[in-house]
Amino acid sequence: MGIINMRAFDWKTGQLITAALLVMIASFYTGTLFARNSSFLYTTPQQQNVQQNENPSVNDSASVSGAFSNKVSLTYRTIPLSIPETGINICPLTYNEYIPCHDISYINELMSKLDLSRREELERHCPPVQRRLLCLVPPPTDYKIPIRWPTSRDYVWRSNVNHTHLAEVKGGQNWVHDKDQLWWFPGGGTHFKNGASEYIQRLGNMTTNETGDLHSAGVFQVLDVGCGVASFSAYLLPFNIQTMSFAPKDGHENQIQFALERGIGAMISSLSTKQLPYPSNSFEMVHCSRCRVDWHENDGILIKEVDRLLRPNGYFIYSAPPAYRKDKDFPLIWDKLTNLTSAMCWKLIARKVQTAIWIKTDDNSCLNQNAEQKFITICDSTDDFNPSFKTPLRNCIAERVSLKLPPKPQRLSEYSQSLIKLGISRENFLADTIYWQDQVRHYWRLMNVEEKEVRNVMDMNALLGGFSVALSTWPVWVMNVVPVSMNNTLSAIYDRGLLGAFHDWCEPFSTYPRTYDLLHANKLFSTYKNREDGCLQEDIMLEMDRVLRPQGYIIIRGEDDSVISRIVDLAPKFLWETQLHFLEDDQKRMESVLFCRKKFWAIL
Repeated sequence: MGIINMRAFDWKTGQLITAALLVMIASFYTGTLFARNSSFLYTTPQQQNVQQNENPSVNDSASVSGAFSNKVSLTYRTIPLSIPETGINICPLTYNEYIPCHDISYINELMSKLDLSRREELERHCPPVQRRLLCLVPPPTDYKIPIRWPTSRDYVWRSNVNHTHLAEVKGGQNWVHDKDQLWWFPGGGTHFKNGASEYIQRLGNMTTNETGDLHSAGVFQVLDVGCGVASFSAYLLPFNIQTMSFAPKDGHENQIQFALERGIGAMISSLSTKQLPYPSNSFEMVHCSRCRVDWHENDGILIKEVDRLLRPNGYFIYSAPPAYRKDKDFPLIWDKLTNLTSAMCWKLIARKVQTAIWIKTDDNSCLNQNAEQKFITICDSTDDFNPSFKTPLRNCIAERVSLKLPPKPQRLSEYSQSLIKLGISRENFLADTIYWQDQVRHYWRLMNVEEKEVRNVMDMNALLGGFSVALSTWPVWVMNVVPVSMNNTLSAIYDRGLLGAFHDWCEPFSTYPRTYDLLHANKLFSTYKNREDGCLQEDIMLEMDRVLRPQGYIIIRGEDDSVISRIVDLAPKFLWETQLHFLEDDQKRMESVLFCRKKFWAIL
């Protein structure tokens, strides 16, 4: 991509100016949906003469072909909502990594009200509506279209995540290294400097008594706590093991951004005072490798959250100093930890090479006996099916449930007890699965993109997970989001071997800008119809734009004509291109399906 001479320009951040905005669209629109090989360079009218006088160097496929009038201005949401005729304003360049609910400047205002001893400052803290920005988050200087999977597992553009701290402090542990214009990820970690593959093999030996690997141990879904740059998750993929990786936005700056740029499923989250946004009984393994969580503190309330998330006979992997060191206070921490795990009826099955592994037994008689002796409190079982979003941690243990799931790929078609509880019949479940297989084929035909052009996918209203299942043979990963106002289908989605999170789209998602290549929104806007400020169509579209990569796609369907028409009208103000198609809905009626694509623009 060409380089524009920036020396002639002197911008003042936050000042209302008419921006010189370039839309750099490299091999952008494709096939029947978007005209192939039509790349454009857009500027505002005031800047066109300047551009021509400066003779900017651009790649040969680009040409100055028009203008748009969006302005650069630090703009806040108003009530009632007001969008300039010139289009949604552009946030100043310094806001290129803006994450509304993890904004340090806002969190600093709350510090006196937060429980810092429990790291509450690392959790989501969304500003009120009138404190939210109403401007498009720009890409950083010299942003490039991400390197495609699978190469991105090992290399990403340095300019896309231009932070050196992790390479400086973790380079010796082979997290990430600087390599000219690239970041290189050798596959190491704090406890696996020699590579995740060797470490994963060792865990397989420890969980199977030297007879197999993690796959043969029945591990298909993993939660990686404090995941770093997610190399552990990346090297589990050859075993067909799906991992939900999370870490807070803390001193290990931008670790989740690195993971997502690599094309590895991850999100910002923290184990502090609230439950993680995942259903109970969802993972066969929870992994902590120097995850910086004090499991032994506060009566073990954090490790009790692990118990909630683990399936019966699931494993807790603990690779941290208390598991092997005999100095300082590590033996005392280990004793506290073993007392807590014994009270929860976990069994220590292995302890060697700096790692301890427990198994969560399915022994309810043990739990009831420990409850009688006041070692633990048994939870109300009705709480387990409620969406875990902004839910305070529980200082109790749930009784074990009988949960026998088949291995993959059979698990993808699993009709689970969760669906029976929701009143969804086996016939409807099967019909939904077949329907989305057909729809995904239509999507790919209409987008006319190569497989490698899409890696990070989000289904913003995942329902039964059929869309994700239909993508299971493609080289993508899918974040299945279930809105908290909907039925809890996320448990059924996890039972199918998929991953996802609870969320409320009245608030921004816990991820970095420019995270996803494709957003799928089926019946999403109607779900939030007639809701309060912060949940309007424009608010949801703004968040879509923030999390979508340049040149990324949005597919919107399941809405009435007025919603589709409004989005078509608004799209140019967001610098989106749109194309309307018609496909069958799940009742075999034709419905409008709107395809949108985000332009590749930048502030000059």
